[in-house]
Amino acid sequence: MILGALVIVVVAVLVVNYFKDQKGTSLPFLSKQGTEQTEQTGAKTHTVVQGENLWQIAEQYYGSGYNWVDIANANNIADANQIEVGQKLNIPDVTPKQATTTAVEQKAPNAITGATYTVVHGDNLWNIAVRAYGDGYKWVEIAKENKLVNPNIIHAGNVLTLSR
Repeated sequence: MILGALVIVVVAVLVVNYFKDQKGTSLPFLSKQGTEQTEQTGAKTHTVVQGENLWQIAEQYYGSGYNWVDIANANNIADANQIEVGQKLNIPDVTPKQATTTAVEQKAPNAITGATYTVVHGDNLWNIAVRAYGDGYKWVEIAKENKLVNPNIIHAGNVLTLSR
């Protein structure tokens, strides 16, 4: 009997979450009280495009990816990985946290803008990715694009292809 009650509670939670996540829901017990007020105050909104995540959106508006939590909270997003293309997000007016953007995003003089790059002494894929894309974690894409067997070994004079 206890197991049956537990199953009913779990199913009820799943059903409520399903309807809560649906766009344009009109169930009164699921409506967000602050939504109308946010729209009336003229707060910023952002429409999600392909390939974006909350970290990137936060960097765009605040200069700090750490503010993704503020965006998630303002939009009642429980799972930050579940944003959809075309979804409109309210951008709250909050204080930016520690900056995560670098001078590369501001087009520093040492930024790599071409489709190829010739490796110089002292380079590594991380630094090349930061200069080319503004994101060191994209070193993996560079390694795959150039079919590098050992990404830790690159030599001065190598010409790397950078996908744009």
